[in-house]
Amino acid sequence: MGAVKEFTGPEAIKALASIIDYTLLKPEATKEQIERLCAEARRYGFATVCVNPSFVKLAAESLKGSPVKVCSVVGFPLGSTLPEVKAYEAEMAIRNGAREIDMVMNIGALKSKDYDFARKDIEAVVNVCHKYGAVVKVIIEAPLLTDEEKIKACELAMEAGADYVKTSTGFGPGGATVHDVSLMRRTVGERMGVKAAGGIRSLEKAQAMIEAGATRIGASAGVKIVEELKESLARGMQK
Repeated sequence: MGAVKEFTGPEAIKALASIIDYTLLKPEATKEQIERLCAEARRYGFATVCVNPSFVKLAAESLKGSPVKVCSVVGFPLGSTLPEVKAYEAEMAIRNGAREIDMVMNIGALKSKDYDFARKDIEAVVNVCHKYGAVVKVIIEAPLLTDEEKIKACELAMEAGADYVKTSTGFGPGGATVHDVSLMRRTVGERMGVKAAGGIRSLEKAQAMIEAGATRIGASAGVKIVEELKESLARGMQK
């Protein structure tokens, strides 16, 4: 399981948790659910909690003193807002405490082959985020794209200076696949991170994504995935 394979016992659990963005982006999410998300993220040591912009400040306050960072989404989930709006949304999220931004690229521009606009759309967010030292992940919404378009989307994200490419929002017609993660990793090489997100609800699925090249996992089932690893390691020790 990538880096997780190199460890046994608690080290493996910590290694897996440290690459999970523990996610709650449902429109009906409540304040209490976000607070619980943060408490669980703190307890398990996840990389980030990923929340909608209106909950960034609450999440940042809940995680104060913890190494868990706050991630928020921009242009979510359609990616069709204007670059200037995405840049402002990113800046507000950062000012409220976000340290990572998952932006949805302009999918329509990509499919229209308006590559200059698609690149500038990403650059608008990258420029703001990097000004404040925040990480940018570009959601390409792979289920809507051909393989050729997926490759082009990754190339545009690289050209724009983003830090990661990400498979999907989890709100589109499909989620992460081994094929897409592998294709994205081959395209970006070691220059960028690859985040697999959408439909990852088990340890087996998370393992498959990591083995395909994912360096970050987005999952609302983060606790379940880590608990499955704990159980697997416990069974191994009993043998």
